[in-house]
Amino acid sequence: MSRLKGVAGRDPRAGFRNERRDCAASVPQGLLKAARKSGQLNLSGRNLSEVPQCVWRINVDIPEEANQNLSFSATERWWEQTDLTKLIISNNKLQSLSDDLRLLPALTVLDIHDNQLTSLPSAIRELENLQKLNVSHNKLKILPEEITNLRNLKGLYLQHNELTCIPEGFEQLFNLEDLDLSNNRLSSIPASFSSLSSVVRLNISSNQLKSLPAEISGMKRLKHLDCNSNLLETIPPELASMESLELLYLRRNKLRFLPEFPSCKLLKLPCSLGKLHLKFLALEGNPLRTIRREIINKGTQEVLKYLRSKIKDDGLSQSDCVTETAMTLPSESRVNIHAIITLKTLDYSDKQTALIPDEVFDAVKSNVITSVNFSKNQLCEIPKRIVEMKEMVSDVNLSFNKLSFISLELCMLQKLTFLDLRNNFLNSLPEEMESLVRLQTINLSFNRFKILPEVLYRIPTLETILISNNQVGSVDPQKMKTMENLITLDLQNNDLLQIPPELGNCVNLRTLLLDGNPFRVPRAAILMKGTAAILEYLRDRIPS
Repeated sequence: MSRLKGVAGRDPRAGFRNERRDCAASVPQGLLKAARKSGQLNLSGRNLSEVPQCVWRINVDIPEEANQNLSFSATERWWEQTDLTKLIISNNKLQSLSDDLRLLPALTVLDIHDNQLTSLPSAIRELENLQKLNVSHNKLKILPEEITNLRNLKGLYLQHNELTCIPEGFEQLFNLEDLDLSNNRLSSIPASFSSLSSVVRLNISSNQLKSLPAEISGMKRLKHLDCNSNLLETIPPELASMESLELLYLRRNKLRFLPEFPSCKLLKLPCSLGKLHLKFLALEGNPLRTIRREIINKGTQEVLKYLRSKIKDDGLSQSDCVTETAMTLPSESRVNIHAIITLKTLDYSDKQTALIPDEVFDAVKSNVITSVNFSKNQLCEIPKRIVEMKEMVSDVNLSFNKLSFISLELCMLQKLTFLDLRNNFLNSLPEEMESLVRLQTINLSFNRFKILPEVLYRIPTLETILISNNQVGSVDPQKMKTMENLITLDLQNNDLLQIPPELGNCVNLRTLLLDGNPFRVPRAAILMKGTAAILEYLRDRIPS
């Protein structure tokens, strides 16, 4: 040691101590100490221009407290520290990350959104345990190929960057479930995306895409596909084979028509879409000629119904087929048996009836029914016999009726995932709806709600809430933050006089629609920038 001192002229540990002093100035020791116990460190919003060395070395260096405390209690045994698994350094001024990132191999969550990063270090390949990576709202122009080494990644958030391409080998991220590439500069999507067979949500909106690869249909678990605000002129017919697809957003593209395909003489693309079990299809903002605007304005089910009516099958339209397969008994001549047997759908819609006849339920017999459509009738209450299908029905459409209350029978449909109640007279929902533990999408638009029904906050599986065109005057941002699966919230055309800033903390929201409310802020210019910009604006207004 003395020889080293003589050569250097100073204590070699001095630089290390200076480093510690610099670290203490930007990261309180108490925060680091707590992180060693919890395995989680949050340094967001600290105006950092670089990540202090002590953060990268948190699990390597002997902590400061070890030099100060010689009698360790059971809670202060620094050598028993927990490896850092969650690091949040968002909302800072970082322009780069050090290769020392590799010193945190136990990380499962790395959140560095809202910085000024132009690249990611190749050392990111060392984070093999990473499950969630959020690099949104930066200035990334390219992704390092090393990112494809993150085989345990489930959520990858790259929205609002400057990406022009996807690195080769991206398909190796075979555990990926949630991928957001929106608001970049992508002009194409690799055909290799077909290998991303675990992806449930894919957001590629607000890019420069002119087409989608047919291979995208290989994403067999895809439920949510957002292609809004691109340059799409057509979509591949192969999309019709995607049985899991539920939400398809195609707003603001260049779709003039959904074209015919010569290789499929009996298959027209719009009609093939009708075969999908879509729960939400957004087509607004396209110069479409093949579907009348009034049909589009009526919503998803009407569009799909129109498309299905156009399907040609051996020279017979679907309506012809229905006539031939319907039961011929006078009392049941209106029951679509073809739909029951082939589509597993109990359809008694558009009859303008105040009562669903018993014959309709009797016709089910021993068949499995997954979908019920009683829309466009004059129902004042939900038919009690719907409970007979409580163990099999997942989709229920009761829109365009005269319902003023929800009966308990509906609350017993334990497998319900999609519920359409728009265009009724509802102003409340029963607390018993909390038992709908699989509900993912609920449409309450065009009713008489004055607040967001409390019970919705207690259904953690909800992914989509559509409650536009009501009289909703308030939402509870604290309760909404607990809804970790909520990705779409449509509050358009309500009576919201103000938007609580805390709503900006609902960072899982991918689509937040607020147009047509009487609030003054956020202004229209912010709303036009999209959900991420709205949430950021709201977060900035949270009192410190």
